[in-house]
Amino acid sequence: MHNSFQTGGFGGPGFDGLWQAVEDLRSKFDKRTGTRAGRGELRTAVLALLAEQPMHGYQIIHEIEERSGGSWKPSAGSVYPTLQLLADEGLITAEESNGRKVYSLTDAGREEVAHSEGTAPWESTGPASGGGFAALPRAGVELAQAAAQVGRTGTKKQVEEAVAVLEDARRRLYSILAQD
Repeated sequence: MHNSFQTGGFGGPGFDGLWQAVEDLRSKFDKRTGTRAGRGELRTAVLALLAEQPMHGYQIIHEIEERSGGSWKPSAGSVYPTLQLLADEGLITAEESNGRKVYSLTDAGREEVAHSEGTAPWESTGPASGGGFAALPRAGVELAQAAAQVGRTGTKKQVEEAVAVLEDARRRLYSILAQD
């Protein structure tokens, strides 16, 4: 392809900063993909894991990251307070083993897991379902990258077609929100 916008790319020289901003966003996103989850999801995840077997904190972090396909890696600063809270609530206990605290469910914790209505966060939003905690922002960044590429290297006709596609996508996204 050729660049039909030789003087500063699509939209003129002022738009070069826009493309750089998209690239900056993408690089920040790639480094921190899915590091945050919704309210209550860490609690649900910890209980689901401990229902399978006793684990120490690092194992819990590693399992969540692995089961979410790398889209969610909770920090120790969120996992350990959650473990303490669950212990305070009487849902888990901690035993010292080889210099580490190993957490396991109490009877009350097993009952909580058995009566919970939700599934483990990685089951409903994992890579197999095409979701993931960061699926929507990731898709948005990838769309912006594709638009930037068309703007940099596309012909005038290709740019016009891309604008029409983006306008349609915007309308369709809003129509999703308008549904019951």
